[in-house]
Amino acid sequence: MCKSSSCFVEKSMKTDIFPDNPYLLLTPGPLSTTKSVKAAMLKDWGTWDNDYKNLVQKIRQRLVRLATNDEQSYTAVLMQGSGTFSVESVVGSVIPDNAKLLVLVNGAYGRRMADIAEFLQIPTLIINAGDLAIPDLFQIKKTLLENPEITHVAAVHCETTTGIINPVDEISRIVKSFNKVFIVDAMSSFGGIPLNISDLNIDFLISSANKCIQGVPGFGFIIAKVDRIKQCKDRARSLSLNLYDQWKIMEGENGRWRFTSPTHVVSAFHQALLELEKEGGIAARYKRYCRNQEKIVKGMAALGFNSLLPRKLQSPIITSFYYPNEKFEFIKFYEILKKNGFLIYPGKLSNISMFRIGSIGDINFKDIDKFLSIIKDNKFW
Repeated sequence: MCKSSSCFVEKSMKTDIFPDNPYLLLTPGPLSTTKSVKAAMLKDWGTWDNDYKNLVQKIRQRLVRLATNDEQSYTAVLMQGSGTFSVESVVGSVIPDNAKLLVLVNGAYGRRMADIAEFLQIPTLIINAGDLAIPDLFQIKKTLLENPEITHVAAVHCETTTGIINPVDEISRIVKSFNKVFIVDAMSSFGGIPLNISDLNIDFLISSANKCIQGVPGFGFIIAKVDRIKQCKDRARSLSLNLYDQWKIMEGENGRWRFTSPTHVVSAFHQALLELEKEGGIAARYKRYCRNQEKIVKGMAALGFNSLLPRKLQSPIITSFYYPNEKFEFIKFYEILKKNGFLIYPGKLSNISMFRIGSIGDINFKDIDKFLSIIKDNKFW
């Protein structure tokens, strides 16, 4: 009888290595992925091998192509870790010592950018719109006019604290009228909401593998103007999160990462990019997400759950819902949904009783119908 590890693998391969997931993730990332994206992680890669480095280069090229039609002016850099690592890489590598950052805040992720800057001892101003409103455009103008020492402005495109979508086009016009560097956290929107960064004159856009492109967690990425990233040499406040050095190595050594990269995650992301193209690109995925979100909102309203945001501020990524009444128990709600195959997010606002439902990932109308029927068939108050 064979007792080697190779025999064990051979035997296990005869079973279904991709059983159905125990639940779907109605969250804004990590999210439910296709079996083919999962399957892409079965192959082992050597980080110095040319096949793997070529895969990295294809990913970088595809990301730039998704972001802009001005491919010569932009570049893409992959950065290990969660999306926050990529945000910290940009904040810590882009802003020189004699500069000042303005952060537009209307949720936890705007606040996180400000926290990163303050932790790195970067002079920072904050415009806080509160969690239920978009930034005041007049106040942005006024702040930039009264504080000429501000050199960089940072904003979140889709704030998943509530699901609010910020007007980065209008913000960009103001920022660029003052000739400031514009940084956009598009963590939960890139790949799922049409956005041309050259038209918007965005200097640095940040996102993550496990969001709208529908890969798995393990790295983030930055799409940046080439001339801006060249200016970042010797600015970094971190060794491993040095954006310029990461770009320089990837650019000069055909896709090599400075340190060990998450090879299986990179392979899954490449497959996810191919599937995005097959679906019809960002425009097609945006339409699917919008349809998902509209169906969830309509179905939840019929069951007595009102959404937090007005329609004009709502993104198709994630929707916040008020508790229906004082008797509602979120923990019970969550556990019954989980038992029946769905995970959702709790609320992220301390002063409002709410929860959140994502509408992105590998989910469809059939999944949403099942989700709504579970809520209809159970008593939560």
